[in-house]
Amino acid sequence: MLWVMKKLMIVDDEPDITAVLKRGLEQNGFTVDAFNDPQQALSKFKPGYYDLLIVDVRMPKLNGFDLYRALKRKDDNVKVCFLTAFEIYYDEFRKVFPKLDVKHFIRKPIGISDLVKQINASIES
Repeated sequence: MLWVMKKLMIVDDEPDITAVLKRGLEQNGFTVDAFNDPQQALSKFKPGYYDLLIVDVRMPKLNGFDLYRALKRKDDNVKVCFLTAFEIYYDEFRKVFPKLDVKHFIRKPIGISDLVKQINASIES
């Protein structure tokens, strides 16, 4: 059986966060493209290429939810996890974004081993 590395895209406006996550995830066998500019990430996005996108919620110019909508227009099957330093209340989220099909949130800060578990669960779901 051929083992294929899972491909991830990380989008966060904080360069230290993307650098640490990229390094840690690559050490755990993932291929990672990291972007600090959501508009650049959108322009470089390849439909059908990534197994999972990890997108920060709060970014200047283009927030994570708007980026998610734009990415879904390019690839309706893309899987996205939102990364946030803020508490997410799912009921409130559903009221504000009733049509967004979002199941996965990752809360910052998170250790790499916990992140790997959450990524694998998100890819499999």
